[in-house]
Amino acid sequence: MGTFRVGMGFDVHPFSAAVDTGVVKPLVLAGVVLAGERGWVGHSDADVIAHAVADAVLGAAGLGDLGEHFPDSDPAWRGADSTRLLAEVTRLAGAAGWQVVNIDCVVILEAPRLAPHKAAMQARLSEIVGGSVSVKAKRAEGLGALGRQEGIACYAVALLESP
Repeated sequence: MGTFRVGMGFDVHPFSAAVDTGVVKPLVLAGVVLAGERGWVGHSDADVIAHAVADAVLGAAGLGDLGEHFPDSDPAWRGADSTRLLAEVTRLAGAAGWQVVNIDCVVILEAPRLAPHKAAMQARLSEIVGGSVSVKAKRAEGLGALGRQEGIACYAVALLESP
């Protein structure tokens, strides 16, 4: 039996105000585009799930955080596909001798409903990290900024193994 490590990731993004100006940033979650929904504000594509998962993997592997590897001060990452960042994080963890066993995510948002997209999100993330990924959606029940539909948050926990 190998060595196991656990990492936790978190990310939050506000909704894009660009919707009001007619310039709609697409909503991307776990690498899946949710057509017709307003997107988030962020330096990259603002995929809150991919960001939280990447931070969880980096934390478990002892490799810092997403901002250290892909700083928002670097214009090279403006509008970046967050699944590419997650793939690179997974590669870095692998190079350090770690492989993903499983990842569990909790997404907090009032709308849109994620149930119709969960299978695609889980499949996409599992394909990228090479381990099992679960995505659960929870509502804030109208409480706080998330409950007022001002944004979205995601927590992720990753279990990595070094054989």
